[in-house]
Amino acid sequence: MDKVTKTDEEWRAKLSDLAFKVTRRHGTERAFTHDDFPKDAGVFACVCCGAPLFDQADKFDSGTGWPSFTRPMDAEMVGESSDNSWFMKRTEVHCNRCDAHLGHVFPDGPQPTGLRYCINGVALDFEPGDDG
Repeated sequence: MDKVTKTDEEWRAKLSDLAFKVTRRHGTERAFTHDDFPKDAGVFACVCCGAPLFDQADKFDSGTGWPSFTRPMDAEMVGESSDNSWFMKRTEVHCNRCDAHLGHVFPDGPQPTGLRYCINGVALDFEPGDDG
């Protein structure tokens, strides 16, 4: 995979203020601000570099207010690191292609993985897929 690196100025020119804050500064968007994600077949890609990250088939309603997935499309594309901010121990997930902060993964999701990838909606772009 080719790594994507840009300066802060280049990222700011490409991203909305909120997307920059979330993906480049490890921020979090408010819950329930992205309830309009399509239900059609498709792929959720990194808003920064376009890397395909999550498939619609793995999306579920966690009730948390953030898009949630049971697994990434390709484990190589989504990296993990320890996040000890806010007096909690969590596992942060990021795009391995451009290092964009995506959200966190928790061990309280549904089967088949038992995982909940809780992702900031502003960190994703939806690309419609083939229904048939």
